[in-house]
Amino acid sequence: MATTSDIRKGLCIRYNNDIYKIIDFLHVKPGKGPAFVRTKLKSVTNGKVLENTFSAGHKIEDIRVETHKYQFLYNDNDEYHFMNVDDYNQISLNKTIIDNAELMKEGEMISISINTEDNTPLSAEMPASVILEIKHTEPGLKGNTATNATKPATLETGAIVNVPLFINEGDKIKVDTEKGHYIERIKNQLN
Repeated sequence: MATTSDIRKGLCIRYNNDIYKIIDFLHVKPGKGPAFVRTKLKSVTNGKVLENTFSAGHKIEDIRVETHKYQFLYNDNDEYHFMNVDDYNQISLNKTIIDNAELMKEGEMISISINTEDNTPLSAEMPASVILEIKHTEPGLKGNTATNATKPATLETGAIVNVPLFINEGDKIKVDTEKGHYIERIKNQLN
């Protein structure tokens, strides 16, 4: 058993007969009254997000998890297939467990948290950013860098991201996987 002082991002807990992952929290100590912790919880079974407030010292049942590196192989509809890079075992996850799954390309490395009690996958975390190529967008015009105007662009994975007007087809961009936003254009790299 853990208490509210043990709450951190990524902690998996059992709450309301379900398993939730803490995606955000805030310890609050008001001037009057007892301290409490505001949390944002995401169900690992159905992906629903709810907010809850725990009073200070409240007992919470944490779930023991192990995190392993997996390589993304392919997807068929809502099922995404991965291979453990250590023992080559394969697992499949539903799309709802993975945030911004449409930003994953084949070969991408992600971390998957597994419940040690029954070996069920609980959550999947992508890297903070990914580099993807633009497959389709309207052509950019010279001088379109002064404003913050954007246009939609289709990436190699099929995801659509808003990019600045100067981005063209074939450019590689860095995308934030948490919010699904454009970060920067990648200059040509020599491999």
